[in-house]
Amino acid sequence: MGIEAVRAFLEARAPDIVIIEQASSTATVLEAAATLGVLPGQIAKTLSVRIGDVVVLVVAAGDCRLDNRKVKDALGSRPRMLPAEEVEQLTGHPVGGVCPFGLPTPLPIYCDISLRQFETVYPAAGSRTASVRITPERLAELVGATWADICSPPS
Repeated sequence: MGIEAVRAFLEARAPDIVIIEQASSTATVLEAAATLGVLPGQIAKTLSVRIGDVVVLVVAAGDCRLDNRKVKDALGSRPRMLPAEEVEQLTGHPVGGVCPFGLPTPLPIYCDISLRQFETVYPAAGSRTASVRITPERLAELVGATWADICSPPS
């Protein structure tokens, strides 16, 4: 699945968005920022977490951290990161390429308000070397995300 699922998703819902494929890795926030020539915060990282019995995706600015207290207050339970195998099984994307596009089964998606500080952000696109350029608002709209304040700014 991975990048092909993202390509099909974008062709159906946002054909104007182009997948940016790189020769070098964009699997980590720092690698992606260096490769794309943007600030680390502009990398829209997607975290796969379990909140109670529910798996959710959280999309946040790359330089922010998930805040356990904020998550518990907003969503009712502390977040637990999923193991890599489960992430790939549930999202269809490898760790380092996880994004909210082209999921094999729907998952609740939350966009952290940290994304709103940027005009454009760069989430992964289903592989460790692919991403897209998009506004935070359009990202949330395309994937049916709920906005939430569940991350802390960089220290």
